[in-house]
This record gives sequence, structure tokens and C-alpha cells, in this order.
Amino acid sequence: MSEHQSAASHAMMVPAYHYVTFALITLPTGFFVWRALFTFSPEGLALALFMVGTVMGVFFARVFPLGVQDRVIRLEERLRMERLLPDDLKARIHDVTTEQLIGLRFASDEELADLTRRVLAGELADRKAVKNAIKSWRADHQRI
Repeated sequence: MSEHQSAASHAMMVPAYHYVTFALITLPTGFFVWRALFTFSPEGLALALFMVGTVMGVFFARVFPLGVQDRVIRLEERLRMERLLPDDLKARIHDVTTEQLIGLRFASDEELADLTRRVLAGELADRKAVKNAIKSWRADHQRI
């Protein structure tokens, strides 16, 4: 992939997952829950509960790996900071939150120290603010 990434264009949507799978799971679930409420039968209730469990399973199948991905990003960025930051900032690496580290991962090596100072000064509170402050974007084409 040689596409240019920026704060505005780096988010990745997978239409087959985000739109098709979501619709194929939630629409029948809504129908079966409605049916269980208004035309009650033990079989209908069982099907509605099964579908609600399926929706929860699909949701957690996405959320849990994102949590692991955030932990890996935190580790990678802390190691990168140990290598690149001046000594006065190295002592404060653990003061940078995971949210902020996720934003900093897109910063070039050259601007990492300046952005880290701004994060630690309280200027950049979350990943979106950090991403919007980046001037030289370091693309990530391997994320899922």
C-alpha cells in the first residue's frame, strides 16, 4: 500500500464487517426479540436469547482484539520512546496514557519529542488531539 495516510484518512473500515455482518446479525436479532415479546413461545424466546448471545459474541470478538492491539501499541511506543527521547523525557514515559500513545504512534521520529512534551504539558489530552497535531505522519499499513 502506497496510499498517503493522515489524521483524516487513516481510519480503516471493512464494509463486509462493519456494514454487512452488522446488519446480518442485528436485523434478525431485532425481529426475533420482537417476536418473542409479542407472540411468545418457549422456542421463540430461546431463539431470541440465542440471537442476543450471537450479537454479544460478535461485539466481543471485535472489542477484545482491539484491547490487545492497544496493549501492543503501548509496548511498541514505550520502546520507541526509550530509544528516541532525550533523558529528561525518558523518565516520564509512563506518564503518557495509552490513549496518547496510540496517537503518538503516527508521529515521525523527528517530532516525537516535541509532541511528547506537549502531551506531558497537558496540551494534547487524547489520541485525536495528538493525531491532529502531527505534521509528519508515519503511516501504519499493517493494522487491522
